Amino acid sequence: MIMQPSVDEYKELIMVWENSVRATHDFLKEEDIQFYKPLILQSYFHKVNLFCHKGGKQKIDGFMGIVDDKLEMLFIDSSERGKGIGRKLLVYAINQQKVRRVDVNEQNKQAVGFYKHMGFRIVGRSEYDGAGKHYPVLSMELVEGREKTEWSGYN
Repeated sequence: MIMQPSVDEYKELIMVWENSVRATHDFLKEEDIQFYKPLILQSYFHKVNLFCHKGGKQKIDGFMGIVDDKLEMLFIDSSERGKGIGRKLLVYAINQQKVRRVDVNEQNKQAVGFYKHMGFRIVGRSEYDGAGKHYPVLSMELVEGREKTEWSGYN
């Protein structure tokens, strides 16, 4: 089930974030994780429209943050990866929230491949991430015509 989390659930979200990052962002140093964690919890979560996926026992197993037509974050608990949760969240973002853009760490090859598979193409590249750290970021946009038709079963 996809729903908007309450502020009380932000601690659960940051646990999913950290678990996911440790499983997928092997290029980050420990000090980077500790740098981003309070920023995300205390600032970023409040600047995006958050949506979470709750699985069994109403536990949050994935979430995303959206601003306008841009997916700003998408993280899946490492124990739940490969079960279609990321796809469900992204399809919801595309179909219900009109997401058309996403930035992704270039070094996160699995994420780049996932977004390409879901119909996004690379349209730009930056040497630095949003916090000014030297982690290249790819800007991607949804290819026209990929909305709704291929994913209508996920609405």
